[in-house]
Amino acid sequence: MRVRRVSISNFRGVRSGSVLLDSHSLLVGGNAVGKSTVCEALDLVLGLERLYRRPVIDEYDFHRTHYRAAEAPVDGPAAPTEVHIEVVLTDLSEEARRRFRGHLRPWSGENNDFTPPAAEDAVDLVEGEWCLPVVFLGRFNIADDDFEGGTFFAHPRRPDGDYAEDDLGGALSPFRRDDKRYCGFLYLRPNRTGNRALSFGRGSLIDTIVRLESDRTGSLWTSALDALGEIDLAESTAGFAEIRSAVLSRVRNFLSVPADDSALGVRPSDLTREHLREVLRMFIATQPGTYPVPFNRLSTGALNVLVFALLTYIADLRGPDSVIFAMEEPEIALPPHTQRRLVDFVTGTMGQAIVTSHSPYVIERFDPGQIVVLKRDDDGVLTSKTIELGSELKPKRYRQERRQFAEAVLARGVLVVEGATEVVTLLAIADALDADPATPYQHPDVAGLSLFNAGSDTGVPQYGPIFAAMGKTVFGVHDTPNAPLTAEQNANTQSFAIHSQIGYPGIEDLLVTEISTAVQRKFLGSVSTRSDYPAQCGQLAAQASDEQVRTLARDVLKKKKGTESFAPLLIAECSRDELPTTLVTLLLDIHRHLSPLPHAGHPHPEDTAQPNDLGDA
Repeated sequence: MRVRRVSISNFRGVRSGSVLLDSHSLLVGGNAVGKSTVCEALDLVLGLERLYRRPVIDEYDFHRTHYRAAEAPVDGPAAPTEVHIEVVLTDLSEEARRRFRGHLRPWSGENNDFTPPAAEDAVDLVEGEWCLPVVFLGRFNIADDDFEGGTFFAHPRRPDGDYAEDDLGGALSPFRRDDKRYCGFLYLRPNRTGNRALSFGRGSLIDTIVRLESDRTGSLWTSALDALGEIDLAESTAGFAEIRSAVLSRVRNFLSVPADDSALGVRPSDLTREHLREVLRMFIATQPGTYPVPFNRLSTGALNVLVFALLTYIADLRGPDSVIFAMEEPEIALPPHTQRRLVDFVTGTMGQAIVTSHSPYVIERFDPGQIVVLKRDDDGVLTSKTIELGSELKPKRYRQERRQFAEAVLARGVLVVEGATEVVTLLAIADALDADPATPYQHPDVAGLSLFNAGSDTGVPQYGPIFAAMGKTVFGVHDTPNAPLTAEQNANTQSFAIHSQIGYPGIEDLLVTEISTAVQRKFLGSVSTRSDYPAQCGQLAAQASDEQVRTLARDVLKKKKGTESFAPLLIAECSRDELPTTLVTLLLDIHRHLSPLPHAGHPHPEDTAQPNDLGDA
């Protein structure tokens, strides 16, 4: 069983919208776009414990807190008074089809929507597959002055007269806890490592495990109470025995109690299920060290791993292939190798994994078609689309550049450059601009700009349509190619908000031309003593001419390219006014596209920057 579609109305930041999922899915998007909202919506519909919270929903679960009809905007349509979340489940097992046969509808995978049955009483499909639509409804009950919510089968509607008009759900039949067990939904929140999740309290992870194990072996709570009933510290501990005797001798002066000392006991619990839930704890020892401590006393990273381990235990008890596993930000407090291992385990063993993340180490483990990009506009309309790489980008190239693509997926904008030297050079210039208080500039790390290495000048154009299709603002820069761009490459450049050819054969030529020879002399003097200086280039003569300085600087920069480039060292010798004009202008122009509003204390860059023709280059 898998979640195929989630449709949300009037829930938190989402006024309306649908998200399509298929097999394993990674939800990505900016902060507050709605990733957690989708996961919480799934939990409201499919979670076993969610509806046992009181209240099920509250004021802030309604879009803009409009939970009463009177709060509908005067100048717009009436705001809905119900939270409405519909989940469509597909890939139903034969057992699920039998159990829910009266509530199934035909589903078209091609159209991603319901399809009409061949006849009202049809039991066989002509095309498509059977799906199970279920819905959560929540509202404010004026009579009770409280919120209420419930889950229902979305199909079919009950006949008139079988329900009261003011019933929550009205004509819909309840979708109960026993029904939800067939869905196998598990939800790992990023903040689920608190005391409650690792306690034996109702609805906790350990409580769920105890309940599932009890289904197989008999009541574990009964066994625990029987075992604890045999423990009396007054029988086994001398100090408690003395206290017992002293207390009994005094109590007998005022109260009739049995003569035997067992009339008073010292036990570790009230010997009720509820009290046992409150006091019972699991202990664990982690290395280095061998001393066990309660679960909730572990480090944050260990807690996250422990919670995940408990969830996999629950999945095993239910059967991993039948589990729908939703997991938010698994990267929190975990090193990269653990992030990758965790995601690989989930996608390799669970029936369906629905993950949200801001980590490139998580994102790189998903194929492009599994990455769902979410967007939400100012009116609260949520949309989703998967990533399409196009026919030009070969799967091998994507696999080689997974980390770069993962970072680009997380960015607001992407600057495509032709090589690693360009990446480190532009970042060095960005650092210099960011450090200058007189320059209104936002660093790429702050602006959400990712620099992507295309590998060659002719490779830059092909990435424009790819990142534009992801909804990114895309920029492209490269040196003058040996041959003119083809018609197809020129067409691809139309996806760039700015497409710039720098006008030089290579970035080294640009740097030695636009940076003064005085700065280059300082640079050459500084790097000449480094152990990684390219000795074959020779040293700068004391009386070298400006042309000789440029020639040597160019040779050194070309010998030290890529991630070990000396270009950032040259940039570090520059003052703000000595930085290469072409690249400074490019970065400021990109800044204008990504920062439509002025920064506090600074004028808008368009008010101060000089016109340039980079966008038309």
